Amino acid sequence: MTDFDVRPVTEDERRGTLDLLGRSLHTNRISDESWARYGDSWPAAHKFGAFDGTTPIGIASSFDTDIAVPGGAVLPLGAVDGIGVRADRTRRGVLTAMMAVQLEDFVARGIPLAALHASEPTIYGRFGYGSAALGKTVWLPRPAARLHDRVPAAGDVRMLTPQEALAEIPGLYRRIGLHRAGMIGRPAEWWPIAHDRLAGPTGSHVVAVHSGPDGDDGFVVYDTVDRRTLESPDEGAVLKVRELHAADPVARAALWRFLLSIDLVSGVRARYRPVDEPLAAMLADHRHARTADVEDDLWLRPVDVAAALAARAYRAADPVVLAVTDRQLPANTGHYEVTPDGTHRTDAAADLALDADTLGMLYLGQWSATALAEAGRIEVRTPGAAARADELFTTVTAPWCGTHF
Repeated sequence: MTDFDVRPVTEDERRGTLDLLGRSLHTNRISDESWARYGDSWPAAHKFGAFDGTTPIGIASSFDTDIAVPGGAVLPLGAVDGIGVRADRTRRGVLTAMMAVQLEDFVARGIPLAALHASEPTIYGRFGYGSAALGKTVWLPRPAARLHDRVPAAGDVRMLTPQEALAEIPGLYRRIGLHRAGMIGRPAEWWPIAHDRLAGPTGSHVVAVHSGPDGDDGFVVYDTVDRRTLESPDEGAVLKVRELHAADPVARAALWRFLLSIDLVSGVRARYRPVDEPLAAMLADHRHARTADVEDDLWLRPVDVAAALAARAYRAADPVVLAVTDRQLPANTGHYEVTPDGTHRTDAAADLALDADTLGMLYLGQWSATALAEAGRIEVRTPGAAARADELFTTVTAPWCGTHF
């Protein structure tokens, strides 16, 4: 017997549930002005609340989008963008009940994958989410860091006004495309908060666009942080890169060259960059590309294991049979044969055994089966099977999301 109900959020409950989410994440209450600016980015669709009578005590929110998977296929994705429980109702089953309803909704609507960014990493593994992509924080000191002479240089970089950025960047992101496994689409409701950082009352972000022979093909969004103090009045500012997307290496290099050319700057800091982005190799002195941190960038949850496994591509190797256990969605529990030509359910004996969250870690290619086995997350039942799985699941480029949600 519970003292709450979990049900869909109605239109007139949108603001109350957003306030609840903000309080659970220790942010300020939504003002009338803020709600007017980006309330449309918090639609009632795909939101489930836990209610004590008519009072919200928990919220589980998501939006529908797409995600690129290894091999280039793009699958429907449930992007979980807000989970919170009121502080006086935690550890009473509220979160578990909401997550169960949300997963059931994904299943009912035929969504094969779900993803989130975890505020507390220890929470989401028990709901079948695994850390599927990593991102690094890089620090480039100025003026020491500069690109070497052989880095390709072509095209032009121009800065946009906030109004130009609002009009141009959504289309440019779509044009660049989901070219790396883990990248996701940005539906209309994603953009209002991003736009607020540019043109809102306190908007301070700057956008620069690269144009190549075929038109605009990359952009960077950054902010400037003043580091001057009474003790260090001449300390240069820091450029904080929020995102940098490019269709090809030439556009990417041009945007980094632009950032490293800005005057009165002591350094450039970029968080959640692809772990295999070759910034060090692009510099005249590779030691000036400093990795300050490596963090989980995206958590992935197979909702329909058969559909998810069948959609991605695999490298040439002998087949492997996976025994998948899914405690939240038992219909996924079973054996799956993975081959270079695809996957299917099977009654054959398993070579490797793993839970749904570990499959989420393996799926995009960030983690090897061997590493996960050594970490105790995969049970090896057939000698050599982990090495075969490594070959099957390995990707040439590391997965990366690159979108905050």
